Amino acid sequence: MPYWRLHYHLVWATNGREPLIAATEEQVIRRSFALTCGDMGLLCHAVGLMPDHAHVALSVPPRHSISEVMKRLKGASSHAVRATNPGFKWQSEYGALSFGDQALSRVCAYVLNQREHHEKGTILARLERVEPPPG
Repeated sequence: MPYWRLHYHLVWATNGREPLIAATEEQVIRRSFALTCGDMGLLCHAVGLMPDHAHVALSVPPRHSISEVMKRLKGASSHAVRATNPGFKWQSEYGALSFGDQALSRVCAYVLNQREHHEKGTILARLERVEPPPG
């Protein structure tokens, strides 16, 4: 496919929302995301990691489904982290939102400034959801 612009904000949590992502895990996860994105031809725009969840802003070629991307990102990163932290695991749920070119810089800024948003209480609920709404 010669031209595509499919941007997504993906968010998912650690198992039980346990604070399992410390500095060592963060390095491993970031490296795993970079390798997976390279292997799949994804364009990773921003990664934001918190102790209990991850945010990624990326562009996905139409040959890949979002479920496939999530399976690969979560699977490869949890496998890599478990080499030094056997108890690490992601939740099965995730959130995926699409957005247009005009929102790319805003979404990236939000993803990159996760710590600040959580410290100041300025999180955007629609960009933090990892499960479908009840009912």
